[in-house]
Amino acid sequence: MAANMNPKKNPMPTQAPEVRAHNFDEVALGYDRETAIDEALRCLNCKNMPCVTGCPVNIHIPAFIEKIKEGDFEGAYQIIAQSSSLPAVCGRVCPQETQCEAKCVRGIKGEPVGIGRLERFVADWHNTYCTGAPVAPASNGHRVAVVGSGPSGLTCAGDLAKKGYKVTVFEALHLAGGVLVYGIPEFRLPKAIVQKEVDTLRALGVDIETNVVIGKTITIDELFEDGYEAVFVGSGAGLPRFMGIPGESLKGVYSANEFLTRSNLMKAYRTDSDTPILRAKRVAVVGGGNVAMDAARTALRLGAEHVYIVYRRSMDELPARLEEVEHAMEEGIEFKLLNNPTKILGYTNPDDRRDPKNGCVIGMECIRMELGEPDEKGRRRPVEIPGSEFTMDVDAVIMSIGTSPNPLIKSTTDGLAVNRHGGIIVEEETGATTKTGVYAGGDAVTGAATVILAMGAGKTAAKAIDEYLTGKK
Repeated sequence: MAANMNPKKNPMPTQAPEVRAHNFDEVALGYDRETAIDEALRCLNCKNMPCVTGCPVNIHIPAFIEKIKEGDFEGAYQIIAQSSSLPAVCGRVCPQETQCEAKCVRGIKGEPVGIGRLERFVADWHNTYCTGAPVAPASNGHRVAVVGSGPSGLTCAGDLAKKGYKVTVFEALHLAGGVLVYGIPEFRLPKAIVQKEVDTLRALGVDIETNVVIGKTITIDELFEDGYEAVFVGSGAGLPRFMGIPGESLKGVYSANEFLTRSNLMKAYRTDSDTPILRAKRVAVVGGGNVAMDAARTALRLGAEHVYIVYRRSMDELPARLEEVEHAMEEGIEFKLLNNPTKILGYTNPDDRRDPKNGCVIGMECIRMELGEPDEKGRRRPVEIPGSEFTMDVDAVIMSIGTSPNPLIKSTTDGLAVNRHGGIIVEEETGATTKTGVYAGGDAVTGAATVILAMGAGKTAAKAIDEYLTGKK
């Protein structure tokens, strides 16, 4: 078939903004067969494959796209599955625009090939039409424990299971998936898709034990005593950060982590849920990353009339994916850029301590900012403009300014070194920690990052664990 030289990628069909802003159904609807083949024909099948160098898990991108051109969608899926344990997830939430698609030759004089959209199409096709479960390989006699069932843990578990290891994943929450189920909203990543990926790993022989808090229920040292020969720590970065400004303890102030966990994992968005969550009318979300966009769009769907993104830099420095920013704007999220909170205001009635309104948010004081000299990362520093203070009328504030690794595992295990931010120190090439037989990766090492980078760390550690246990190195 002739190459498609259209400089623009095929657009992704979506729900209309005025409709999706009031439901939790998936926003993007996905390519159909004809559109997927047409988009695949935009790929030039470059011999040096620059796109692969941009993929943290090294998917053979030209090969799977070639299969799509031929209409062999299952063949395309099998190529992706050689490198990725979570293709339906990655096709939806990975920042392809800064990774594989950023390296695409077609992007030089136009838009790159829609690699992420094609990965999603292939994974969804497989999940719809291929009902057979994978066959678990023969056991090699080794046992490995994986702490955390987020993207790094699931990837590490999947890669080891395919080599015959008996893997047990320990998850602190009641449902496997980590940030994929508690952090990413249903309208971006349906939980049924995550469950499908988890079920695939179970079919490979991976055991998943939920409601197990490593460091409390059982320690890493006790895992070794129980017969596990290696441990991978992929416990994520679930410890929220706050600004340290007055009023952060008021009712109606959430970390984005808590707000999204209540909505996503605990189903507070459903009308029949008994999970408490504040359905505020005027919500300020502080921060500019993908999590901030998720929190803002969730608040809107929970019934807020006005939702504001309050960010201290400009649109050019906004770290969220462009697609998520555009979707948020289309839905009516209001962007208050070059502004920074200084105080959260609360209601108090000193005459009646029983008043249920006592301690609730009634506003947020902010100061306007301007951009100064670049910082160590090259981004221009935000500087306060004296005398520019103002007050926003809000009744809820969601802090989305980052997270840190949970210190629990380190505090209950000797020999595991961490950096000043709480991240576990590892060898970059292997994921090996300072404790023999213990490996780590993902947000537990780097702090909050992307799903695909966490998956890459899980793959690296799985390879190193295999070499460690089989004496290859």
